Amino acid sequence: MEFSWINTFLVAAKNGNFRRTADLLYISQPSVTVHIQNLEKELGVQLFEREGRKMKLTEEGRRYIPHAENLMEIYQKGIEDLKSFSQGYTSKLSLAISPLIADTILPFVLKKYMTIHPHVEISVKVLESLDIEKAVLNDEIDIGLSCLHSRNPELYCEVLYKDEVKLIAQHDGLDAESAPPLDEEEVLMKNYLLTDNHPVYWETLSREVKYKFPSVKMMKVSQIHITKRFIVEGLGVSFLPVSTVRRELIEGWLLEVPCSSITLPEAYTYAIMKYNHSKQKEFMRFLMNYRI
Repeated sequence: MEFSWINTFLVAAKNGNFRRTADLLYISQPSVTVHIQNLEKELGVQLFEREGRKMKLTEEGRRYIPHAENLMEIYQKGIEDLKSFSQGYTSKLSLAISPLIADTILPFVLKKYMTIHPHVEISVKVLESLDIEKAVLNDEIDIGLSCLHSRNPELYCEVLYKDEVKLIAQHDGLDAESAPPLDEEEVLMKNYLLTDNHPVYWETLSREVKYKFPSVKMMKVSQIHITKRFIVEGLGVSFLPVSTVRRELIEGWLLEVPCSSITLPEAYTYAIMKYNHSKQKEFMRFLMNYRI
């Protein structure tokens, strides 16, 4: 049995047309027919039956699909593993991070880790915090870095960092040492308050801001990098975790506004894992050395 036969079978099963299958696989239509016939001979069953111009799966064909998919998955994993090994990698670590956490110093931390551990092949998915727990639970990733706490008993959930949340505005162009501090009420009244860029604190914070400043105008902007761009361009202000704007504050693009009338929340970063094995422990120990 050849894997090319199995692949042809899966493509044909999906679209029900041998000509279309040939086009997708860049082979001739007779080659598709030969692949299917060879596979049927190997399995001792008929996989397709003709129904007009379409090829319809038999009951045996439908039953064989999950087995064919498993075989192809094992085949692909074997190829990927050998490619990784030939490139010098001896282990893999898959991460999922929320957009908020991706916008911190995490890229710098990952670069440091990869320099110290060149044998570890890193893969990163950027997922919303709501989706990270599911990805960990389904073994799609090894470690999830999320803004949301997981209460699933099947998972490990550790607090990595606690972050201050500050009112952030566009830099006013004045000298930081001689200029008076920005006024909280004036800033909120003159600008749109950009909300919903964090999955935890905005519901409570929005209510308090509205209670203290009933005339404030709000605009929902779900992504942190868009929020920061809007602030830099003077389109609004927002309450953001300090870790997400540290570079912009240092470089003078943004300013922190003293905020005394509102109870500012705290933002947490959590590490979520299904297994607490050696590779997870090693990465966690490294990560804890840095203030993200």
